[in-house]
Amino acid sequence: MEEIQFRSIMEQYDQQKVLDIFDSRDEKDKERLLKQCDFLDFSFLSALQNHDGKRGEITPIRTMKLPEIEKREEEFRNIGTEALKAGKVAALVLAGGMGTRLGSNHAKGMYDIGMTKPVYIFQRMFENMLDVVNETGAQIPLFIMTSIINDKETKEFLYEHKCFGYDPKQVHFFVQDMSPCIDIEGNIMFSKPDEFAMSPNGNGGFYSSMMNAGLDEFCRESGIEYINVFAIDNVLQRIADPVFIGATIDSGCATGAKVVKKVDPGEKVGSICLEDGQPSVVEYYDMTDELLQAKDEDGEPAYDYGVILNYLFRLKEMDGIVRNEMPVHIVKKKVPYLAESDTSETGFVTVYPDKPNAFKLETLSLDFVRMMGSCLPFEVIREKEFAPIKNPMGVDSVESARKLLIAAGYEL
Repeated sequence: MEEIQFRSIMEQYDQQKVLDIFDSRDEKDKERLLKQCDFLDFSFLSALQNHDGKRGEITPIRTMKLPEIEKREEEFRNIGTEALKAGKVAALVLAGGMGTRLGSNHAKGMYDIGMTKPVYIFQRMFENMLDVVNETGAQIPLFIMTSIINDKETKEFLYEHKCFGYDPKQVHFFVQDMSPCIDIEGNIMFSKPDEFAMSPNGNGGFYSSMMNAGLDEFCRESGIEYINVFAIDNVLQRIADPVFIGATIDSGCATGAKVVKKVDPGEKVGSICLEDGQPSVVEYYDMTDELLQAKDEDGEPAYDYGVILNYLFRLKEMDGIVRNEMPVHIVKKKVPYLAESDTSETGFVTVYPDKPNAFKLETLSLDFVRMMGSCLPFEVIREKEFAPIKNPMGVDSVESARKLLIAAGYEL
């Protein structure tokens, strides 16, 4: 970014303190700071002025359940297969995360869950996609969203393993944009004299990051109309599932969301619902006692289905939403920051706070569900499609995923 543009943006968002600090840096530090700006989305700063945290009226939504899906399975499969073979569907994996919680310093997709042989999370993803490729005969473009932290090693790892048999010509990488971290007074923070404090712009930032990488134009030129967006950590999910795609297309909805029946009302998954009459997702931590106890017209729990972060989005609606501004979520976190110090040789010291001291700004993919106006909640069998890996042991862990994979007939 050019300095004149940087100054204009800082003035737009009342960041005079940042400008004062910038002016105090030497030319090399300034150059490095300006280079980082190419990866930062400063428009997120407007969220601090517009955020009120209020939700609309939550009511139940009709879910397409397993008996209905089984009854029309072949019909949906044919519609979805036709769309896949026509090149109308691509897949996109959110793979910018690290395996820190699993005890790894590498990209999460590189984690080995094998017991008697290597079986990587990325490997399971490609094997799941190859199942559909072999079943339908379609070539399915795959977009892999990495981060500035793991982009290089992710590419090297997948090239080394030859994408586990997937056609490398169908694989397209792009780096997730970052957002600046903000202190409680609304100022952009520094982590080093030549570095802003940054965080990924959330899993809803995938399309704006695609646009910045020019891949939205690639989609239009290639005739892609739908993108199946999913998280890297679910090693049992069905990707570019023709039945799911066909059901969503047949419904006329702009988006589809795979859901599972919750094991209990308080399970830590987002609940599919309506918000002010529009399809939406309420995160588990926002579920009130009233919502947890609510019943639908059949006397069943009203919010008994949780999303598994496997969505089908129609591109023409997404483009307009991103260009007109996605909602930004504000999360208070502990963020290390740079402070002046008379005792340090450099004049600065990194402070590691013991309580939340800053705001991280992020978008969420679930917001597309609400903003696109129509959604088909599509039930899947959790034992066959839901094995997320978030922890080493216990619930949603390497341990639980291994058990589910073995039960499904996979060798580990």
